[in-house]
Amino acid sequence: MKKLYQGKTKDVYELNDKEVLLKFKDDVTGKDGVFDPGQNQVGLTMEGAGHSACLLTKFFYEKLNAKGLNTHFVSADPDKNEAVVRKAKVFGNGVEVIVRYRAVGSFIRRYGQYAESGMKLPAYVEITLKDDDRNDPLITKDALEILGIMTGAEYDELVGLAKNIGEFVKEELAKKDLELYDIKFEFGMVDGKVALIDEISGGNMRAYKGDEYVEPLKLEKILLEDVK
Repeated sequence: MKKLYQGKTKDVYELNDKEVLLKFKDDVTGKDGVFDPGQNQVGLTMEGAGHSACLLTKFFYEKLNAKGLNTHFVSADPDKNEAVVRKAKVFGNGVEVIVRYRAVGSFIRRYGQYAESGMKLPAYVEITLKDDDRNDPLITKDALEILGIMTGAEYDELVGLAKNIGEFVKEELAKKDLELYDIKFEFGMVDGKVALIDEISGGNMRAYKGDEYVEPLKLEKILLEDVK
């Protein structure tokens, strides 16, 4: 298979003119050996992280597809740490979408003068450009339109979909007495419609049980304890 892209946490291979294969790796984002889903660099390697990411991606995407929410997911084989997805056209060179329910991470680093760490947020959505050289800058709806990255209608559809998917993930975690603090998504155009792409895993969200942060591999075990 032809490798199309080598990413931080997964590699992408071409299957045919409509589908690609995602191969999950054990690398996770962070800094100085500390996991942080808000970072744009590989911070550490966690054995089993790729398998965990594939399992959770399969778990969430199958449920999202069943609910009629638009995604690129086709199937997954956790034994191989692989998923088959439909090809998507990304916005510009790619955008990341963060849905925040608590003020943590980069939100506090930017707005700590006005916010207390851990304060509740009303499903606040941020969009950043995928641009390592510029540390994934935040971008507004107006700028996205001006730069031709996406239309206003696409932006509104994306934000609405991000909130709906974020709320679904939040509810699934709540069933296990877990609280979702924030989650990072990626979106693209699939068959002419805005769709969720990439993965949903412990590596792109922050979850807490009470005041205790739940690490990605532990999160997968908690969420899937009744599934396996």
